[in-house]
Amino acid sequence: MARQDYLFTSESVSEGHPDKVADQISDAIVDLMISKDPESRVACETLTTTNRVVLAGEIRCRAMYDQETHKTTHGWAPGALEEIEDAARSVVRRIGYEQDGFHWQTFDFANYLHGQSAHIAQGVDEAGNKDEGAGDQGIMFGYACDETEELMPATLHYSHRILQRLAEDRRSKIVDFLEPDSKSQVTLEYAGRQPQRATALVVSTQHVPGYDEGEKGKALADYVRGVFADVLPDGFVDERTAIHINPTGKFEIGGPDGDAGLTGRKIIVDTYGGAAPHGGGAFSGKDPTKVDRSAAYVSRYMAKNIVAAGLAQRCTIQLSYAIGVAEPLSLYVDMEGTGEVDPIKLEGLLPQLVRLTPKGIRTHLGLNKPIYAPTAAYGHFGRTPTDDLFPWERTDLVDELKRAF
Repeated sequence: MARQDYLFTSESVSEGHPDKVADQISDAIVDLMISKDPESRVACETLTTTNRVVLAGEIRCRAMYDQETHKTTHGWAPGALEEIEDAARSVVRRIGYEQDGFHWQTFDFANYLHGQSAHIAQGVDEAGNKDEGAGDQGIMFGYACDETEELMPATLHYSHRILQRLAEDRRSKIVDFLEPDSKSQVTLEYAGRQPQRATALVVSTQHVPGYDEGEKGKALADYVRGVFADVLPDGFVDERTAIHINPTGKFEIGGPDGDAGLTGRKIIVDTYGGAAPHGGGAFSGKDPTKVDRSAAYVSRYMAKNIVAAGLAQRCTIQLSYAIGVAEPLSLYVDMEGTGEVDPIKLEGLLPQLVRLTPKGIRTHLGLNKPIYAPTAAYGHFGRTPTDDLFPWERTDLVDELKRAF
């Protein structure tokens, strides 16, 4: 029987964290190429370090890169390389890096993107009677629970919200002592598998010189304590809550100058904060034909709709694929003992509601659009869906699920 009473912890990192800088640049390149060609293939990895950004990976975007059309420029269309560099610099500028060790105008930029492997393309592309195949083998998970209105684990939800608040206040200049790099961690006490209070809260935030001691240090700490009180529900922060704010002391050197960043190193921050399994594949930098991304999105979509329909309090869904094969190899539904219906029946119903091939997922969710940059910080899930953004957060299967049961 699953434990009912326990402590659980999740962490988040800000948009200025070096790994998240890398994720955001990679997804800016995805959006740029999809905006030029919705059928683009992109696998863009980014490295960030002291005043340097390096791109590498495989692409296919005829509007920007085609070896046959643009032989004289090594495959790149006129102006394409400049557009890619501009996209990377725009991300760093938006985040707010104008430091000696990492500045959006002055960092060294290197682009090692090249054409997609023909051997991958032949297995993935549609051809004749062959449907579009999965871009790789692998397992993908989706999860939802009733701990928050967003149907996300509360520990991760509040970790994200704390850092979003710091970023909003930094940008709007409500405070003038914050820099872009920060991390948060939230530990909650659960009773009956529902969060009751915070037992520990941690924030480490980069700051301008002088805010590590004395009155200025106290001002920073008081500000963060106020954010805790505003973001968490009433009563969650009490006199017993252990609070750690910049526990190492001074945090002036941060971002890529303080630590190198790589695309795809924060996959648990991106998903469910450790409350659910993760298949291992990162999301950022990948176009939606890559099932690492699209199948994880549709798994969340199905799990969220199951919980929103009242069919379970918690739901985990797993999908698996083989490279070049269209249909998933398996679909698994686990409601952790909270389900009101037979999971086997759900496993039969869900493929009738959503075609779970790579092309079917992209079509159902409308993924062939430049919608990925906003996903690359503060989580891919638990976000507010709009007409275009975060379509996997919609709950438009609820009525059909209810009718079926």
